[in-house]
Amino acid sequence: MSDPAHPPSESCGKGQGMTLAQKLLARASGQAHVQPGDIVVVNVDLAMAHDSSGPRRWKPHLEALGAAIWDPSRVVIVSDHYVPAVDGESAAILKLTRDFAAAHQIDHFFDMEGICHAIMPEKGLLKPGIFVAGGDSHTPHAGAFGCYAAGFGATDMLGIVVTGQTWTIVPETIRVELEGRLPNFVSAKDIMLYLCRTLGMDNAFKAIEYGGSGVTSMSMDERMVLSNMAAELGGEVGLIAADATTLAHIRAHGGTISQADLVWQPDLDATYERRVQLDLATLSPQIARPHSPANSGAIEEVVGQEIHQAYIGACVGAKLEDLHMAARILKGRKIAKGVRLLVAPASSRVTEQAASDGTLASLMAAGATLLPSGCGACAGMGAGLLAEGEVCISTTNRNFKGRMGHGEAFVYLGSPYTVAASALTGRITDPRRIDHGTEVAA
Repeated sequence: MSDPAHPPSESCGKGQGMTLAQKLLARASGQAHVQPGDIVVVNVDLAMAHDSSGPRRWKPHLEALGAAIWDPSRVVIVSDHYVPAVDGESAAILKLTRDFAAAHQIDHFFDMEGICHAIMPEKGLLKPGIFVAGGDSHTPHAGAFGCYAAGFGATDMLGIVVTGQTWTIVPETIRVELEGRLPNFVSAKDIMLYLCRTLGMDNAFKAIEYGGSGVTSMSMDERMVLSNMAAELGGEVGLIAADATTLAHIRAHGGTISQADLVWQPDLDATYERRVQLDLATLSPQIARPHSPANSGAIEEVVGQEIHQAYIGACVGAKLEDLHMAARILKGRKIAKGVRLLVAPASSRVTEQAASDGTLASLMAAGATLLPSGCGACAGMGAGLLAEGEVCISTTNRNFKGRMGHGEAFVYLGSPYTVAASALTGRITDPRRIDHGTEVAA
């Protein structure tokens, strides 16, 4: 396997520079240069699955084949979908997952500690240059750390955990340049809802590469939103080149990293399918209406829509910084009568940190209900599902028809700022209109 600390050369001739996706796939396939359209066989550095996509899918086939896991130290299994068990079926799935992890001596098994996409960064498992294969569509989340991270179906993941390899097509890359800084009460979630509308969701087998001063000034929590929701754009991966912020996060979470890992940058003469530019200073809070993230627009278009539930959860919307955003709006205030505000932190660690710094106290005092860490209502499981005719505003990444409960429920997507502001008034509310302890009518 090639060494992630020693990438291909900076450029392969005039006009032959590589995008970040090309460089990462060249390294993973052991080649000096690859170009869009190439079919490559790659070595997998980390294979991740959860209780829904992993052991219960793999176990019968491994037994039938008489096969074993290629390298238990490179496999990550997280129980996050069926947690905590709510019936006999979910309890059986969790037991199978635990038994499988023990029998196969999986080094990185995290049981009911949080959502898989939050867990990998928290455990310091990600590193610039590596290839991550995940049994979940939001695996691009990890691309915020400068690694190639893509989602694969159960059959492909079975082959990966047996052989340690897979194949892929080198994608064309869309370069998204974000310049400037976000206005007050506008977040990375608003960027992605804007891009879902303007780029659309039909960018299959494309790499989305984010860059510019707007990205370099972002925290890792916010960068992860960009990479995660590349999946909503239809992208194969969402990539951000590593920098000092990346290294600091990895070190703070126990990962091994060095300045040499900063080599994972796109070439200046890389060729992109297209370039998109956005001045962040011009962006306002965005809302996605039912039933698609692409059905989005400026919040002014839907202000006043009555809600029954506000949900702060999911890998994309319940990280520590997301909870801080919500608490910034809710501290010292009370949610509207008749509204349910549900908070499901992305991990146990986030819950602990939010409890230590007073964030949870602010949310609970405002009237929030704390739920277990896990995929929960975002994946249509556990607490927080919607009844027919109910309206929810959510920090999740998807609002497809029936995803959060009844097929005739309605889910709007917004940032943690917007979800919290809407919980205060009982209707969709511009967070910029909530100021210094004074509620201003939407």
